[in-house]
Amino acid sequence: MRLLRLYIWLLQKLKGGYCIMPIVHFNLNGKTVCIEVDGTERLIDTIRNRFLLTGTKKACNTDDCGACTVLIDNMAVRSCAYLTCMAEGKNVVTIEGLGTPWHLHPLQKAFIENGAIQCGFCTPGMILSCKALLMEYPNPSDEQIKRAIEGNLCRCTGYEKIRTAVRAAVKEGVN
Repeated sequence: MRLLRLYIWLLQKLKGGYCIMPIVHFNLNGKTVCIEVDGTERLIDTIRNRFLLTGTKKACNTDDCGACTVLIDNMAVRSCAYLTCMAEGKNVVTIEGLGTPWHLHPLQKAFIENGAIQCGFCTPGMILSCKALLMEYPNPSDEQIKRAIEGNLCRCTGYEKIRTAVRAAVKEGVN
């Protein structure tokens, strides 16, 4: 996080009247996008404000809570600590890209069926962290599940229902 803040500070100092507006090309939820962004714009702001995908939650803005988690090239990444210009050429998936209201992803379905959703604020980031885990480890141990979600804060479920949902999704053959 310190490196990101230093980079943003440096870019702001270097601007000094110059306009740094890189054009960034990346894949967002299966669609190629091209957008001109300020060099200091964070991915969470681009996703929410420019593409109007509000499933990615904006909470701490300090890389602490995991509510803003998205998948970047199949890895769980906190979008509040990721500059949009760093997404050049990458594959970005938000919760909207995982399933639809009419056809839920099996992991989303498992969260619902196992009571892993209460207030729902942490749910998108939690599900995407679990999706990244299951792509790397199709049959994770309890310890691997704990490690995968340890950076995602949830005040409602106590985490056990979330781990139960992941185990249920594994039984259904989710990857």
